[in-house]
Amino acid sequence: MSASTGFPTGSLFSALSRNWWVVLLFGLFAVVFGVLAVMAPVRTAAVLAWWLGVMAVVEGVVVLVAAIRGSAPVSRGWAVFYALVSIAFGVLAILNPLATASVLLLFLAAWLVVAGIYRIVFAIRVRKQIEGEWLLIVSGLLAVALGVMFALNPLAGLAVTSLWIGVLALIYGVLQIVVAFRLRSLGKAL
Repeated sequence: MSASTGFPTGSLFSALSRNWWVVLLFGLFAVVFGVLAVMAPVRTAAVLAWWLGVMAVVEGVVVLVAAIRGSAPVSRGWAVFYALVSIAFGVLAILNPLATASVLLLFLAAWLVVAGIYRIVFAIRVRKQIEGEWLLIVSGLLAVALGVMFALNPLAGLAVTSLWIGVLALIYGVLQIVVAFRLRSLGKAL
């Protein structure tokens, strides 16, 4: 056991402190992504949808190969169906990522409206059993309003969503960088 830190030298902490630069790289990548997302939110949404398409195509091909080989964990029919749907969605997302992102945002908008109405109805039904039901009603109204705004202007909704993702990526990246340098300094003490 190290006298200065109290961590065993073979521990997970020791491995992390030796590889602090990996945590730093994650942080730097997150900061770069966050800056790009804040500077070009609509383009970021399109890139994310494009990557989603690439992943869907890859997964579809893998599942199709498994279905052909007979090694899929579900019936061959379901595996082929899922593979073809994944490949079709992926190709559409790759060919037109902004439209794909807009359609996904419309699904989010519909979900927000339904979730908001559910919260309002739930709050009204349990108002005698709980205190502060008005907070549920307010959150439901906000969800409905956000869903309607996303549905009325999907491009602005994409921009706002990408901005939030960018800000969160920046915060995450900065925290990762701080952790990396702390791991580095603690690793030197080992």
